Amino acid sequence: MVARRGSSGPDPVALVEIDLYGELMIAASSADGERLSPDRIDEVLQVAADRSDPAKGQDARSQEAQSRDARSQDARP
Repeated sequence: MVARRGSSGPDPVALVEIDLYGELMIAASSADGERLSPDRIDEVLQVAADRSDPAKGQDARSQEAQSRDARSQDARP
């Protein structure tokens, strides 16, 4: 279990990140090619990014990070 220093419980953000990493590992193990495409990674992580404009893609990644943080806060006991 992942715990913060000085904390008695698990770090919910770390647990969400571990879960997302696990999803990527599962997708990679069943992939046909050597690597997952950026689109497949976005699909696995449930991210929608517009790759035509780097600034928009950054906004989408920032929104996803905020969404992940909100989910991790919901996971706290």
